[in-house]
Amino acid sequence: MAKLMSTVSNVYAAVFGPLETMLQNWLPGLAARLIFSSVLLAFFWQSALTKIGDSIFSPSVGAYAQIFPKALEAAEYDTDQLSSLHTVIVFAATYAEFILPALILVGLATRLASIGMAVMIIIMSIVDIFGHNIDAKTIGQLFDRVQDSVIMDQRLLWMFPLIYLVVKGPGLISLDQIFVSVFGQSRDQRMSMSN
Repeated sequence: MAKLMSTVSNVYAAVFGPLETMLQNWLPGLAARLIFSSVLLAFFWQSALTKIGDSIFSPSVGAYAQIFPKALEAAEYDTDQLSSLHTVIVFAATYAEFILPALILVGLATRLASIGMAVMIIIMSIVDIFGHNIDAKTIGQLFDRVQDSVIMDQRLLWMFPLIYLVVKGPGLISLDQIFVSVFGQSRDQRMSMSN
């Protein structure tokens, strides 16, 4: 039995070892960026467009309704009654929905953009649950047989590529890598020089 397990282990290493070596530095980061972008870039850009009023410097009432539903309702849908902090947050969220997905797609400031998107998704989920009072079916729950709830299932899957990008980075096929190649040393080069 031990010989069989050793043989299986050796065959496994012979097949998948070279594949991993060949792909590990470029494919996972590129795939995470492309998967996130192909599923969510247009979604977030469309969401940002709904937040723009008469000009790009003027948020729509809908922007406040999406981000601060209860505060806007309490102000009787008069955005002038909301604080300037509300306006700053609306602008930040709107521009983040345009900028962060684009940065992730091209792999520029990828880790920071991924953290920003993850925070936005968390805040968006909290606002949906507590601000818009969505129902339990839409929220869903983990480890159930239903796989299509908007919050627990879909947004958890949205988070996975972002978490990967924060931990592992965008990979070799990215603007981040080009900037490192052109303007500086990689972390591995700095570490090897210090040893």
